[in-house]
Amino acid sequence: MNDITANVTRPENQAYMAAVDLGSNSFHMVIARVVDGDIQPLHREKQKLQLAQGLNDQFVLSEEAIDRGLSVLAQFADTLKPFAPQSVRVIATYTLRRAKNAATFLRRAKSVFPFPIEIISGQEEARFIYSGVANFEYFSGHRLVIDIGGGSTELALGVGLQPLKLGSRNMGCISYGLQHFAQGRISEKRFARAILQAEQELEPIVTSFRALGWQQVVGTSGTVKIIRDIIVGLGLSNNALELSHLLALKALLLAYNNSAQLNLPGLTDDRKPLICSGLAILIAAFNLLQIDQLTYIDAALREGVLYEMSDRLQHVDIREHTVTSLQRRYDVDMAQAKRVRNTALVLFQQVRQLWQLNDEDATLLGWAATLYEVGLHINSSGVQKHSAYILENANLPGFNQEEQLLISTLVRFHRHKIRLDDMPTFSLYQLSQAVYLTVLLRLAVLLNQKRRDDILPQLTVSAKVQQLQLHLSPDWLAQQRLLAADLVAEQKVLKKIGFTLDCFNLTTVKAS
Repeated sequence: MNDITANVTRPENQAYMAAVDLGSNSFHMVIARVVDGDIQPLHREKQKLQLAQGLNDQFVLSEEAIDRGLSVLAQFADTLKPFAPQSVRVIATYTLRRAKNAATFLRRAKSVFPFPIEIISGQEEARFIYSGVANFEYFSGHRLVIDIGGGSTELALGVGLQPLKLGSRNMGCISYGLQHFAQGRISEKRFARAILQAEQELEPIVTSFRALGWQQVVGTSGTVKIIRDIIVGLGLSNNALELSHLLALKALLLAYNNSAQLNLPGLTDDRKPLICSGLAILIAAFNLLQIDQLTYIDAALREGVLYEMSDRLQHVDIREHTVTSLQRRYDVDMAQAKRVRNTALVLFQQVRQLWQLNDEDATLLGWAATLYEVGLHINSSGVQKHSAYILENANLPGFNQEEQLLISTLVRFHRHKIRLDDMPTFSLYQLSQAVYLTVLLRLAVLLNQKRRDDILPQLTVSAKVQQLQLHLSPDWLAQQRLLAADLVAEQKVLKKIGFTLDCFNLTTVKAS
């Protein structure tokens, strides 16, 4: 790798990128560069550690599984030494998404892996997978993409580069292997139970997918690849998979009592315990979705991550489209949203250096300011709670779980009391960041309460740690007695969380 990455931090090589996929079965890393707008992979690393095996019935990840994961991350960190943090994106999927002690893993990972780890939703995982396939091989019609992972199965249906329907089901080759084919045991009854459960898992989303229809079905990642390789190796098909091929493979597997005995072309030892469960899930998908034929494409989540990183280098951010869509869907007062956003960012620029905030913080603050009233259509009373609920639970393409949670948190506390005990524990952000951004949003909303463009004077602020000084002229304040009273009340609210808000000339106005 040294010959590839030795100069990646030089300005002329800033298009080098790395995507890391912390999957339930394997950890993957792809290093690539952008050449004339196209992604050119340069190096890949893959470590199979079956992280999902360490997830117990209470969704607690075992100490042994955590150690295995950290060991692989340390290896990846060595390869990624020449990379700047903004050139690496690390995505965690099902196992860390479900693990109750994921925060423990993330905290310990920081000691061996210097890059932030983003845990994404199942829908976001499906979107990345679709993007990877759509950019890898263009297809103009409707295309259905199926990715069977270690802990979950993602489905995405779209046209061209645009996903139309996304789904994620909690069924994977590792979890189903442990549940239905324990110790590698194979039988007709075990297959029947696994297929039935997979069909039950798929049933809630089948109608909506089939209603859109498709002209092509593709499978991605290791499970589909190994099934395809075995079927081709047996001479049952030249490439595309049909239900008859899957059933023929199932019949061959039933000739064995245990997966350890399997001797099939293309089936590696590490895949033997997973082949029956993966096949059962794929058969269920064929049955429920009435798939005629499926082809394999060698692109998936990490390629989708790379393409999105490339877009961001060109200042195309899908999150911006998501925010715009939310504004339209919830009929946000765009004029007010713009006022609050502009005020928040004016304040932000004056305090960012001392409070050690960055461009991404500014972006997230701006989006929170834009969306703080999405809950108004529910009820104006408690709008902060309604808005926060929507932002925390809606499907927001482009946002990882913590970005979404941070925006929701800022909106939740944009007015009334701030309860630090109710603030979530973040891995990607410090509590101080959340508090500082909350303060800025609260002030921006407060200063724009009259919802007019001609009210505010030029705003000047200065800052210290846990302290903000807001400079307002006494003449202007004298004309804004309601605002002055609200600023006094805000001082009291912030004081309860150990934050000092100084408003020069406010005392003079109160006394007059």
